[in-house]
Amino acid sequence: MTTAAAPLSAPAARARQLAGTGPLLRLALRRDRVLIPAWVLGLGLVVTGTGSSFEALYDTAARRAALAASMNGNGSMRALYGPVFGDSVGGLIAWRMAGFGAVLAAVMSLLIVVRHTREEEETGRQELLCAAMVGRRAPLTAALLTALTANTALAVVIAGGLAGSGRPAAGSLALGLAIGGTGMLFAALAAIAAQLTESARLAKGLTGAALGLAFALRAAGDTATADGSSPLTWISPIGWSQNLRAYAGERWWLVLLFLAATALAGSVAYALTARRDLGMSFLPARPGPAAAPRSLSGPFGLAWRLQRTALGGWTLGFVCAGGLFGGIAKGAADLVGGNERTREIFARMGGQQSLTDAFLATMAGMLGMVAALYAVGAVLRLHGEETAGRAEPVLAGAVGRLRWTAGHLALAYGGSAVILAFGGLALGVSYDLSAGDPGGRTGPVLAAALAQAPAVWTLTGLAVLVFGLLPRATPAVWALVGGCLTLGWVGPSLDFPRWAMDLSPYSHLPKLPGADATAAPFLWLLALSAVFTAAGLVGVRRRDLA
Repeated sequence: MTTAAAPLSAPAARARQLAGTGPLLRLALRRDRVLIPAWVLGLGLVVTGTGSSFEALYDTAARRAALAASMNGNGSMRALYGPVFGDSVGGLIAWRMAGFGAVLAAVMSLLIVVRHTREEEETGRQELLCAAMVGRRAPLTAALLTALTANTALAVVIAGGLAGSGRPAAGSLALGLAIGGTGMLFAALAAIAAQLTESARLAKGLTGAALGLAFALRAAGDTATADGSSPLTWISPIGWSQNLRAYAGERWWLVLLFLAATALAGSVAYALTARRDLGMSFLPARPGPAAAPRSLSGPFGLAWRLQRTALGGWTLGFVCAGGLFGGIAKGAADLVGGNERTREIFARMGGQQSLTDAFLATMAGMLGMVAALYAVGAVLRLHGEETAGRAEPVLAGAVGRLRWTAGHLALAYGGSAVILAFGGLALGVSYDLSAGDPGGRTGPVLAAALAQAPAVWTLTGLAVLVFGLLPRATPAVWALVGGCLTLGWVGPSLDFPRWAMDLSPYSHLPKLPGADATAAPFLWLLALSAVFTAAGLVGVRRRDLA
């Protein structure tokens, strides 16, 4: 005679759904034993190292006050960095790094969460793990705890480093919590995206789009007001990070806002994961036609099919960013006045030409640096296809390795040029319309954006090199790209040494529009990109797959 099993109590049912969280967390931390420390230490050192640079550049209270007044008085600079809430060295650190650090912490967090949720399902590894004693919510919980570990470590490094260098402890803790709290909120948003989509790439894209929207809202709000009070600023989590006001009368209640928003987003992710089957999503891919079109008869057609959505999204984002920053470029010259220090910053960021051209050159450089994220992501799609086992059936037919690789590289190199062209065109047209001079600067600004392509392609070639020769280290390419972004974003204004700036290919390009340009740096970077790509293709041809 059999007896029915007694129903589980509510606590026991919840415990069963979380079974296996500990082992999965240890596995995730082991897999990320290089990635997380690299992100935490790299970003932490950048934030803590800005204090000494500000002390050297603005060594008196009067100079710091003049810088704060100049920045707050210009909508263009507020759009880039936000308003200055305090003119102490700590206040300037918070102004410079609260938004920038929050963006990088968000990128770190979304990569961690998607890697340990949707990417595991997409490759089939999660199904093997869940065949053991693993609860339904354990993988998501382990991923969020991994992100929590990384963001907590980041907050501790930032707070400890700043306090140890003599900054007030309260402001140091506030800045660490602002950056770490933003990262954790986007980790929860990435968890939602992982439930909605069927692919890790689309989950990263959706979360990245949310991050881009948050930055754009914050920029638009700070352009309108100089005190961070715009409703657009308060819609954005990046605006929350800045409005916590580290070293300038901290608003500790904003920490509770981060906690509440993270808890809400996490609850939505848990509710979604309980209502879908493993490997499925709420936005499933549409079934394809019974017969493949002729465009899919070759490796380029397949690569285009896989990457066209990403290319379209990046292009739209660049058009929006170019239009936004082109519209505020007209007020760049009002920033300087008689402030020689601010003029020096503009010269390091955008060249020695007129201040408006220097601002446009800075924006073109930013488009170039961000374009590298698209290009490297397109290259790493090769790594994803290989590790997921989808490349092997393709290569088992008449498609050779070089043809398969070339299809994706065409999208990486050509697609980066496309998004630069659209971004530069939007930047130039928007500036001309705001300045009342249609067509006056569109051509030079478009050329300035396209001039960033050799630097983008150098990093693209480096990604191909690592993929071909050191496939297991391929994800580490993101750290190299992040280092170049950091050098380009904070290096000029903080007067980093020349040898450090020269590590980035972008520092070797002329500051266009307006500066004198020769063909030499473009040719050297193109040659370097070609060498990297050729060496990587040799590695792809000779090594074993997966």
